[in-house]
This record gives sequence, C-alpha cells and structure tokens, in this order.
Amino acid sequence: MNATPDRLHLDVTGATARERGAHRGAALRDTLSGAYAKYAELFRTLGVTEELEASGVERVVTAVEAWRPELLEELRGVAEAAAVPFAAIVALNARTELIALGTHGASECSTVTAQLGGHRLGVQTWDWHIELDSYWHTQRVSGAGYTYVGLTEQGILSKIGVNEAGLALHFNILGHEADGPDGVPMHLLSSVVLSECATVDDAIALVRAAPIGSSSSFTLLDGARAVSLEISPVGVFEIDEVAGSVQRTNHFQAAEPLSRQKTALYEPDSSERLALVRERLADAVPQSAAELVRLLLSDAGQPPLTCVPDMSKGYGDRWATLATVVTDPDVRTIRIFDGMPPEAEHGEWRVLTA
Repeated sequence: MNATPDRLHLDVTGATARERGAHRGAALRDTLSGAYAKYAELFRTLGVTEELEASGVERVVTAVEAWRPELLEELRGVAEAAAVPFAAIVALNARTELIALGTHGASECSTVTAQLGGHRLGVQTWDWHIELDSYWHTQRVSGAGYTYVGLTEQGILSKIGVNEAGLALHFNILGHEADGPDGVPMHLLSSVVLSECATVDDAIALVRAAPIGSSSSFTLLDGARAVSLEISPVGVFEIDEVAGSVQRTNHFQAAEPLSRQKTALYEPDSSERLALVRERLADAVPQSAAELVRLLLSDAGQPPLTCVPDMSKGYGDRWATLATVVTDPDVRTIRIFDGMPPEAEHGEWRVLTA
C-alpha cells in the first residue's frame, strides 16, 4: 500500500451523462469485471445473497429514476463501454446500501476538519477491505456542472473530493436499523453534490431534498463553514464546528438517529477513535497539514485511527487504511496518499486541483 506514481488516474469527461459513463467504462474495461467479482464475493461473505443483491439493485434503480434519471444513463454508459452488466455497475455504486442488507462488523474511516489561521482543511483516513486495494483510483470529472477531483473505486462515480467552486466532501459510513436500498446511493449522492453545489449550505439543501434510504456522513467544508452531515432514513442532521473543528468517525452523534443505530457494527471502536482524536485536539491545535495528518496516527493498543490488516482473518475482516486524504477547499486541492498516515510522513502524495 505504499505510495506509487502508477496508481490509476482517470480524466472523465463528456457532454452528456452517457458519454461520461462511456469514457469511464472504456478506461476501466480491463479491470471493472474483476472489481465487481470481488464485491460480489464480499456481498456473499456478509450474507447478501444473489437474490438480495438483485432486489436491492431494482429498488435503487427505481429511486434514482425518480430523482436523477441521468445518473442511470451514466451508469449505462459505464456498463456498455466496459462490457459489464448494468446491474453490476448499479451494485458497485450501491455497495453501501447492499452491504446494509447483510451483517458485518467494521473498523472504518476517521475524518477531522480544522482551521489553521481561519483557513479550513479536512483530513481523512479511508479504511476498507485490503482485498479491494487494487480497485480504487484518483479522478478528475468534468463536462456537467462543476469540475471535481478526488478518490473513488472502480465503476463508482464519486467518493471523497473537492470541486472547482471550493467545496470539499469527506465520506464516512454510518449504520441505522432502517437502512436499505430504497433511496439514492451515497456514492451517487456524492457525485451530485460535487457537481452541483458551490457551498456547504448548497450541499445541505440538496441532500435534504434527496430520497434517502441509507446512512452515511458527508463532512463538508468550504471557505466559510465546516459541518458533518449525518444522513439517514430518519432525517439529515448537522454536526457543526466546535472550536474550529469537526470530528467524525462511524457512529451517529445526533440523538434521534443514535437511538436506533446499528451499534454492534462500529462500537466501541468508533467512540474510542473519536475520543482519542478529541483528546489530541484538546492537547494541541494543529498548525499545519502535516500536524493534522498526525492526529490520525495510532499505535498498537490504541484505537485504530490507522488500520493495519490482520491477515490471519478472512475476507470481510481484514481492515486496512488504503488512503490518507487532505482537502483544501480555499485552493480547490485534494492531496491523496496511497497508504497510511505513518507512511505519509515521508511518502509521495498525489495532488489534484479542481
């Protein structure tokens, strides 16, 4: 997982959604079927049968068709150009919603924003299954609305990113008892936010108007504001900055969704990680991007802000920090390190500007 200059980068463009999808699919033609096969294996491992997956895909298509049908056109373009079934591309983009149909425990992502002399930065570790490390890439997307840059997975339209208007989006999964595939998938919602919204307030309004059937948090920041938006089937809740910082792990902080969260998925790990970050912030306010990254370092015996996979376990339980990300909305940049915060101290970062 060391930083390498040859990690795939896509420049996705096109005048129409179908063209953008085709551009993406053509670039991924050699690897996209493998990415779906690995996700299908994960779904089965977590108890999501072929029947549950197929039903979930149908429900997602119905929800997206009623909200932003052009997204389905983009996914059809991906499928056709990559010679992969349309249902497989929908499943990849709805992987968060499909996984919610199964049972799994997790050690997931941590995100922090901070103000450095009034200048907001965001930092995140992206923690996921080590078996999927071969299937993510960086990207630049243009052709409709705002151009945005960031990190995503094979065939998935968006994840973490920053756009040319100066809006940054970090992504953490959450779990609620009502989660299911009856709304817009979170990864598709991310692509719409980054392409259509110029500010945090714009993004909040868009998310509140979207059909939501699953849970995640978008930590959003621009030059004026940072907020962690808890998105769930029972509502959208804003967690505002306190002392110039927002901290996010994988449990709800708002009381209403917290009362029915899938606590067994992420606890006590998530609360322990959040407590460690807050303890460090109380001791010293970061004065640079490097110090902000160091907030997410963890050693053996500490809550896993940095995830090192236990290779004695099976697929579904080998959690790894696949990437470390820093966003700077004021200058519209995202810095992405191919690996963990300890390696990032002296490693090579990829810097993208929207």
